[in-house]
Parts: sequence; structure tokens; C-alpha cells
Amino acid sequence: MSLAMPPVPHKDDLESTWSFLEAGIESVMLNLDAGIDMKTYMGLYTAVHNFCTSQKAVSSGQGLQAQRGAHLLGEELYKLLGEYLSRHLAEVYKQSQSHTEEGLLGFYIREWYRYTTAAKYVNHLFRYLNRHWVKREIDEGKKNVFDVYTLHLVKWKEDFFENVHEKVMDAVLNLIEKQRNGETIEQSQIKSIVDSFVSLGLDENDSSKSTLDVYRTYFQKPFIAATKTYYENESRQFVAENSVVEYMKKAEARLDEEKSRVGLYLHPDVTKSLTDTCLDVLVTAHSTLLRDEFQILLDNERQEDLARMYRLLSRIKEGLDPLRTTFENHVRRAGLAAVERVASDGDNFEPKLYVDALLQVHTRYQNLVDDAFAGESEFVRSLDNACREFVNRNHICKVSSSKSPELLSKYTDSLLKKGSKSAEESELEEMLLQVMTVFKYIEDKDVFQKFYTKSLAKRLVHTSSVSDDAETSMISKLKEACGYEYTNKLQRMFQDIQISKDLNNNYKDWQDKVLDDDDRKRLADAQFQILGNGFWPLNAPTTPFLAPPEIVKTAERFQKFYFDKHSGRRLSWLWQLCKGEIKANYIKNAKVPYTFQVSTYQMGILLLFNETDTLSYTDIEKATTLAPEILDPNLSILLKAKVLIASPEGAKPEPSTTFTLNYNFKNKKIKVNLNIQIKSEQKVETEDTHKTIEEDRKLLLQSAIVRIMKSRKKMKHVQLVQEVIQQVKSRFPPKIPDIKKNIEALMEKDYIERMDGDEISYIA
Repeated sequence: MSLAMPPVPHKDDLESTWSFLEAGIESVMLNLDAGIDMKTYMGLYTAVHNFCTSQKAVSSGQGLQAQRGAHLLGEELYKLLGEYLSRHLAEVYKQSQSHTEEGLLGFYIREWYRYTTAAKYVNHLFRYLNRHWVKREIDEGKKNVFDVYTLHLVKWKEDFFENVHEKVMDAVLNLIEKQRNGETIEQSQIKSIVDSFVSLGLDENDSSKSTLDVYRTYFQKPFIAATKTYYENESRQFVAENSVVEYMKKAEARLDEEKSRVGLYLHPDVTKSLTDTCLDVLVTAHSTLLRDEFQILLDNERQEDLARMYRLLSRIKEGLDPLRTTFENHVRRAGLAAVERVASDGDNFEPKLYVDALLQVHTRYQNLVDDAFAGESEFVRSLDNACREFVNRNHICKVSSSKSPELLSKYTDSLLKKGSKSAEESELEEMLLQVMTVFKYIEDKDVFQKFYTKSLAKRLVHTSSVSDDAETSMISKLKEACGYEYTNKLQRMFQDIQISKDLNNNYKDWQDKVLDDDDRKRLADAQFQILGNGFWPLNAPTTPFLAPPEIVKTAERFQKFYFDKHSGRRLSWLWQLCKGEIKANYIKNAKVPYTFQVSTYQMGILLLFNETDTLSYTDIEKATTLAPEILDPNLSILLKAKVLIASPEGAKPEPSTTFTLNYNFKNKKIKVNLNIQIKSEQKVETEDTHKTIEEDRKLLLQSAIVRIMKSRKKMKHVQLVQEVIQQVKSRFPPKIPDIKKNIEALMEKDYIERMDGDEISYIA
């Protein structure tokens, strides 16, 4: 069914033109579904065009006056259209009053769709008006003049929207609350309402542009207020009836729901405001409650719940700060407790136990930081602070502050030394990485360096390294962590060993040329290592030693070869580091002769028994010239292994004891290792190492002071102390009294002098 159209008007007749147009617009507005035939549509379009181009003027005359007349005709038409729309919308409003809640939403959406669809058609009918009169008015800066489509929206807002928006929003908010309570709703209704509110946002200064002002004022503002109230009530009640962990799950679920709600039917513009409101109500308001639960979750290792707490509190300002402090204290306590458990059985624990205890704590909480706290840099810093504390200041470190680096170095030595428990290559690399994890936290890095250098020297000298690759891998890790200076000597030691290998090959070739078979038989089969004085942490022997003739001949032969190649050099024999193997051809009932692995001192003692079966303590002492503190422990080892038998029976090595070769010696192994380090030697060695560390620190401090003063010339005492701390802290944390003591020492040596006003000056 379509409305009857009046006859086509005369182009100069405003009244009949408008009657004709109004009937057509009404048909479009109310009966668009039934369609509109092209003839009628074109008739309406033509009527607007003809009327707007009519030359009839309000007063007679041509030119400007005629244009003004046409101008007034356009204005009249525009005004009549506006009045029609107001009457139309008044009727729509009247109909809306019989609807409520979801019924009202349905009505609003249907009417909005009908009205805006019709507006597009009417806008097309009035295209000539838009193109000429409306454009000219807007160009001249007239306010409240819009293209015909926008006029429809303006009228909708003024004559309908203003009257119904509160009821519409109440219905929308009720619908959203139902959904939050778990009911299923028609989400598309809310989406349509949002879209209509957005469409009503017009820029007053430029009608071709849109704004979100209407949407923000009439939709977003009440929506956010309702959201705040809803979650305030819900969270208050939920917290009262449930555990904190359950509340966190609820809060996280609600935050996810609200985020997805934006994608489903809200405008993206609401995102920040909605998120901030939800976080404020669900997290910030209950942050103290959450933080109070943090320690309990840590104690019970509730990783999933800790991750949830982190995710929630990380989203609010300064939400995590108190947690980081709690976490740091917790890790520190865990580390200290782990060390105390290791030390509970006294001092005789393996370095491995100690390092493993440190690593277990670090690994556990590193995993927690990575998994629960997303590897967040500030939690990493808290972990590092805690580890630095319990690695350097624990129960074992109370005895000596440098105990951690010493034990770590000994553990590293056990990894890199050949033994029955040597790890696979891939495992060893992983273990060395773990060593570096602990090393990172060590403050006294110079102590580690000193002990490590000594143990590396022994491994290289005794060829007891598990592999060259493992050794170089460890050195490169230390170089990466501390720089070239830290590993310079270690690398030079390696070079010496490589050069020595080549030297031994050359020596072998030389022997083949110059020695006959008899000469070769008289010499021991030997390998030599030439170690540079300045790079190896090795001391001269602490005892005189008269080497056996077999060794003396071999040593002299090598010296001749060496001095022919390198004149002007001096060789010092480090007998205490030499070792060898000797065959025991004298033992009865031995199917295969035993091989004794011995130190050179032990070799010197045993070779004396080639001439006789029994020797007195004094005979041995005179023949070897070994000092009693070296001779006695070595004799004890030979007695304990039953290679020698003491007389009287069970006697200790002393001047009244005699020693006899045991012809009935028995051992499960064919190769018998007698070259065992004596515990008292280990203790002395450790003490000596600590003494050299103190000396090195003194030199390091003094060189830092001189270096600073040389570049600065003059400085305040306090500034100098601070700069020295900065320069040496990567090696060890210096004590201020030690710095002051070394400043005084340099003053006495006339490197620097004290000036007036606590200033220090460099003496050039």
C-alpha cells in the first residue's frame, strides 16, 4: 500500500510544491518497505530541483536580487523539511512511551533503522538543495545548517533522543547486568544502540566530521558508573565469603570478560576507561589483601597463584613494589637456611654440597621469576640482590668472608680434573654454566681468581685436566664475565703447556740424533714443562733435595739441549711438582710387576732401596737431604701403603726408626698411586694463597690510587676514596680503612701529599 500523491506542482508555487514533497517524504518515511516507483521518485527529485531554480523573486528586479530570491526559496524548503521531521519524531516519541526495558530497545532500534534508511533516500531527493543552497550557507559560516541527511540526525537527537536516552540506557544497563549475572542476552541490541549513539556525534564546526561526544556523554559515562557500582558490590561480598586465591581467580575472570565485552558490542573508545575502572575496583581497592597473601603463597610454592597475583598487581600503579621486597627477603632466608643445612655437620663438607645448595635455591627462584613473574626485570633484580647476600654473607662465610669464592674454585677444580666421576662433555658444559651463575654473585672475584689459577696450574702440570676444551671453555666464560686482564695469566699458562709439548717433540728428535742405545737406557723416559716465571703461581721448593743419579743425568741432558736453543736463560727445578712411575721388580709371587705412581721425593726415597733392603731414618735423610717436614709425611704414606715396613713395628718416621722393603707387598691394583697430597700441605697452601691475596689487594689499591691521582692531580680525600671503590669493586669490595691505610703508605713513599682543606695532591 502506498500513499496517494498530490498533483505535480508549478515550480513557483511554494505551498503546492511542499504539499507534493511532504506526501512523497511521508511515503519514504513510513512505506519504504513497499517500495517507491521510479516515476514518483524522479517527480519528487524534479520538484525540488525546479523549485530551487525558480527565478521568481520576492521583489522585482534582476541580478543580485534574483539570486537572493532563489536563496530564500532554498531556505524556506529547508525550514519546512525541519518542521516536518520534528512533527514526525514527536509521533515516534509518543509511540515509544508504550514500551519499556527490552521492548523499548527493540522499538528504538527498529525506528532508528527505519528513520536513517529513509534519511538516505530523502537526502538523495534533496541533493540539489545540498549541493547549492546548503553548501553556500555552510561556506558563509552559517551555524545550524547541515546537509539533509545530517539534518535528520540532528532532529532525531533534539526531538526524540533527548526524551528517551535515559530510559534506553537504563534498559541497556539492565541487560548488561543480566549478562554479568550469567544470563544470556541479545548482544546485538546493545551493539545497535552503541552504533546509533556514535552516529549522533556531530562536529558543530564541521558537519562533515563526527565526534564521540554523544556516545561518551550518554552511553559511556553511565555505563562506567554502573560498572563501578556493580563490581564494588560484588567484590566486597565475594571477598567476605571466599579465600584470597578464589578472589584472584574471580577478579581475573571478570577482567577478561570486560575485555571481551568491548569486542562483542561496545565501542573501542571505552577500553581504557573500562579497564581502569575495573582495575581500580577489583585490584587497587583490594591490593593490601592480595599483598598480605603473597608470603603465604611463597611459603607454599603456589606458582600458579603467584603468577595470577603478579598479573593482577602488575596492572596497577606501583602494585608490585612491596612484593619485590618480600620476595627478596624470602629468597635470602631460603639461601641462608640451605647453607646452614650444609654446615650443620661441621666443616668437613664437600665444596660440591655447598655450591649445589646455592644453585638449588637460585634455580628454584629463577624458575619462579621466569614462570610466575614473566621474567620481569625488577623481580630479577630482587633475586640477584638476595643471591648476592646469601652467597657472600652466610653461615659459612662468618669464618672467612672469602669462603664462597674459595669453595666455588675448589668445586670447579673437581669438575675439570680427571676422576672416576668425570661428567660427559655436554653435562660438564652445563655444570660450568652453573658455576658461572654462582660466580656472578661472588663479590671477592680476586679470591676465586687466585684459587682457580693455583688449581689450573696443578691440572696443567700434572696433566690431570678432563679436557683442553673444557679448560678453554671455562677461561672464555671468565674472560667474558671479567675481561681480558682477569684471564691473561690463565691463557699464558695454557700457551706455556702448548710450547712445552712442541719442545718435548724437538727434544725427542734431538735425542734420536745424539744418543746411542746405551746412553738412552741410562736415562729415564721423561717429559718436561717450561713454565714462565711471571705467569704461574708456583713457589720454589721449601726443602733441599738431592735427586737420584738417574734423574740428575736425565735433567742434565735436557738442560744441555735447552741451553743450546736458549742461551742466557735460567732453569729452576720445581721438584715438589715432579712425579713419575717406577716398577717394583722385587716383589715375590707378583705375576706382573707393580707400578708405583710417586712424587719425585718418594722416588728419591724408594730408589735408595735398590742398593739395600733396610735403611735407617738418618740414612734416608742424609741421602735425600729432605727436610723432616717433607720427609716424614712421605715416609708415612709409604708405610701406610705397606711398601715399607717400620722397625720397631708401628713406629712413626723419626731418627730411631728403620725402614725395610716389603717383599710381600699386595694390592688389588697393578698401578698403585702413592702420590697423595698431605692434608697439612693443603692447609699451608690455602693459608699462603690468602696471604698472597692480601698482598695483591694492597698493590691493586695502591695502583688505583696512583692512577686516579695521576689523571686528576688534586682531589678531596672523600672523592678519592669513592673513586677507588668504583675502580676495584669488580674485583673485590674494598674496606674504607684499607683504602685510607694505602693512601698513607703512598704518602710515605712520596707519590702523593696532603694539602690544606682535606685535599690530596699528586707529586709528579
